[in-house]
Amino acid sequence: MTDIVASAVAALNEKMGGAGFDGLAKFEIIGEGAVMIDEDGARAGDEEADVTLSADAETFQGILEGDVNPTGAFMTGKLKVDGDMGLAMKLGTVLS
Repeated sequence: MTDIVASAVAALNEKMGGAGFDGLAKFEIIGEGAVMIDEDGARAGDEEADVTLSADAETFQGILEGDVNPTGAFMTGKLKVDGDMGLAMKLGTVLS
């Protein structure tokens, strides 16, 4: 696990405040690895998910820090979504 993935897991768990997510989502950080989010919170992993969100490390970090709007990143092609768009939108509200 890279440092970026490890810090992403910690930041996502902190943002979610111990709450889980109703579904299985994967954040794919291009060139670094992946983070899975489910009812138990965030963890490093790379498995099949209901929705996969892909972005480079800079975009992902900006989303986590609140500097990058996930919808804006999606509209400009910096964030790609594959799978259940409803879950992607739900995840956005969990993380904001």
